[in-house]
Amino acid sequence: MTSPAGPPPTGGGSEQQRLKLLAVTACPTGIAHTYMAAEKLAQAAASRGIDMKVETQGSIGAENVLDDNDVSNADGVIIAADKDVDLSRFVGKRVLTVGVAEGIHHPEQLIERVRSAPVHTAGAAPAASASGGGKERSVAYKALMNGVSYMIPFVVVGGLLIAISLSLGGHTDPSGGLVIPKDSFWMDIKNIGDIGFKLMVPILSGYIAYAIGDRPALVPGMIGGWIANTGDLYDSKAGAGFIGAIVTGFLAGYLVLWIKKVKVPKFVQPIMPIIVIPIVATTALGLFFIYVIGKPISWVFEHLTDWLSGMTGTSAILLGAILGLMIAFDMGGPVNKTAFLFGTGLIATGNQTVMGMCAAAIPVMPLGQGLATLIRRRLYTEQERETGLAALFMGCFGISEGAIPFAAARPAQVIPANMLGGAVAGAIAGVAGVEDAVPHGGPIVAVLGAVSGVPMFFVAVLIGTAVTGLTTVALVDVSDRRRKGAAPVAGLGAAGPLEPALVGVGAGAAAGGAAGAVVAQRIVASSTAPAAETAPTGTPSAGADTNTGVLSGYLTERTVKVALDARDKEAAIREMAELLARTGKVADLDELVATALRREEQGTTGLGEEIAIPHTKTDAVTAPVVGFARSAEGVEWGSLDGTKARLVFMISVPEAAAGDEHLRILALLSRKLMDPGFRERLIAAPDEGAVLEVLSEVR
Repeated sequence: MTSPAGPPPTGGGSEQQRLKLLAVTACPTGIAHTYMAAEKLAQAAASRGIDMKVETQGSIGAENVLDDNDVSNADGVIIAADKDVDLSRFVGKRVLTVGVAEGIHHPEQLIERVRSAPVHTAGAAPAASASGGGKERSVAYKALMNGVSYMIPFVVVGGLLIAISLSLGGHTDPSGGLVIPKDSFWMDIKNIGDIGFKLMVPILSGYIAYAIGDRPALVPGMIGGWIANTGDLYDSKAGAGFIGAIVTGFLAGYLVLWIKKVKVPKFVQPIMPIIVIPIVATTALGLFFIYVIGKPISWVFEHLTDWLSGMTGTSAILLGAILGLMIAFDMGGPVNKTAFLFGTGLIATGNQTVMGMCAAAIPVMPLGQGLATLIRRRLYTEQERETGLAALFMGCFGISEGAIPFAAARPAQVIPANMLGGAVAGAIAGVAGVEDAVPHGGPIVAVLGAVSGVPMFFVAVLIGTAVTGLTTVALVDVSDRRRKGAAPVAGLGAAGPLEPALVGVGAGAAAGGAAGAVVAQRIVASSTAPAAETAPTGTPSAGADTNTGVLSGYLTERTVKVALDARDKEAAIREMAELLARTGKVADLDELVATALRREEQGTTGLGEEIAIPHTKTDAVTAPVVGFARSAEGVEWGSLDGTKARLVFMISVPEAAAGDEHLRILALLSRKLMDPGFRERLIAAPDEGAVLEVLSEVR
């Protein structure tokens, strides 16, 4: 809800000199674009005699924070951000919301436009700019990614705790089942893991809703997700699982947006976001799910069970394939539970082959998705690769929920791949006559002796896993290629499929921030200068470098080159990697180059202004390293402004590096590179020593 405000105060003197503006800059990775936009806006304001204070919300936290006095005296606020920024403190002020790239490339225009921007009112959704600066991800996509990113820790923690408790405290029981003794230490561990799994679904729903409708949508989203996952509330033996959570998340978010548009008396407005909206939205959504959506879910569950009961005399291959398809479809939802409970119920009758089919299909999804992250690492973000390792572990213990983050992020690619692999595993187990005496699945039941036909059981699991992994990679690769073709803006289409840091979608995402993910996707480094490393054979020792380095000692004459020989990006990256290898801290040159090129496929690291900062986080280096080179002619880097890169910095840190020292250095470097005079001095420096002298200004 926005309304126009009158013009800024007028009086004697220049209007522009009296104008006081504020700005907030932020990008998903919180590094280069954040600070480049801040510097550009500050420069544009200073050139016009306008007072401006810019708050940066980067990876090292908010800096130059706007206080109440700043806000009260401001004539307008520019939000140049590609992630959620809290606008509640700017109520009553003109607020212009654009993508972070707009702040970099068109700061002067933003300063003019903010003077006629709408006034932000309490509870209003942030208004996106009409010209956001480029194509952006859809609101639905970013909302889904927001929910997935918050859900992942709950999946990992819950799944791993359950797996640990089963492996160390579980055993098969003669009466049937894989059990952990009650009142034991391992039962307590399992109960904690169960809580993580119970919270997983409402968290997914809640943060999808939050990304759409802001804080008032969080409560209805979470409660709606809990209802979706609690089948007892709508007479179903199984909840709707993560698919139900996605439905409730979007319903809650858009319901809240609709309620916000309802005009209410002034005296009611202050309590709308904290009382009225959450109560109305939660009640309406909860009742709608219980009485409208829940009934069909219960009906489907009952009829699927009846249908399966009529198939027990059919071909084992067909039955196994159908059970595998169902197990893999929703990983804990009604379809999955129908197949699982069908197999469980037949154990008591002496028919253990149906449960054998289910047991072989259960681990295929997490194992297959984990395998996919290992096969084609470049298709996945670092967080996804970490989740993939956890999924592999969970799969070994028959915890199919380990694949949920992947299915929620890319349902069109992952769910079909899961179902195909599950069907193959179930069919092989069926034709081989594999039996399972306990209501559980995965390699753990075979290890504990609950499975007969163990060799064929593992054959079924391994083939199903391979089918799922390879199919996932193929479908994701095809999807990414299509998206690149549809979104030629550099880096936008190739951004990692799972972008965990997109918290909220209030600000329009311009091509620059969402695409570039510019300096270091989660680059972190140790907070102290690196110690000398043992150099590989034929490489000069890092300890031999007696030059005093700049950028906290990470850049020395050894890693500076005043004339880059390469004429294309790939050759330039290899040349930069060879430059870094002079330190003796590069353990695998080819892997360093390959990792940097995979990063470029996710989105260009060309920042514009003739600057490129390729970067990697890889164990191909043994300690943080930074290099710099100049190109006289420039290298085509796919930069957002079309300029060739003449100033190239390369940063690489080990996977295990921790701390924020490099983030702080990169923030300072990004700001400094926006100074044309600094860039000119850097280009004009005659030798390595002079380059280091110029770069020593970054502090």
